[in-house]
Amino acid sequence: MRTGSEPITARSALRMRFWLSLWGLAWSAAGIAIFSLLEEPGWAAACGVLLLIVIIDLCLVVRHIHQGPHYQPGRDVPPYEPVHEEREPGRRRGPRPPSGPRPDD
Repeated sequence: MRTGSEPITARSALRMRFWLSLWGLAWSAAGIAIFSLLEEPGWAAACGVLLLIVIIDLCLVVRHIHQGPHYQPGRDVPPYEPVHEEREPGRRRGPRPPSGPRPDD
């Protein structure tokens, strides 16, 4: 069910990213080993670049997990409520300024 506040309450599945990063780490390391044995330096280098990207992502995911439930909420953390602006009662927003090029005076 959509509530309209999805960008505000969006969360990342860090545990899933962690396990997928480990899976990518294993496959890219295996690719380096296999392509090195088959004497395919281009493919081994491509797997090496992929391994570097996976290691960086894994480090970022672990860092966010260690930062606590704000970045990696579990089932016991409810979704964040959207921030509501405080306004004076009965006052509406003013008109938006026109977008686009300004006419010359």
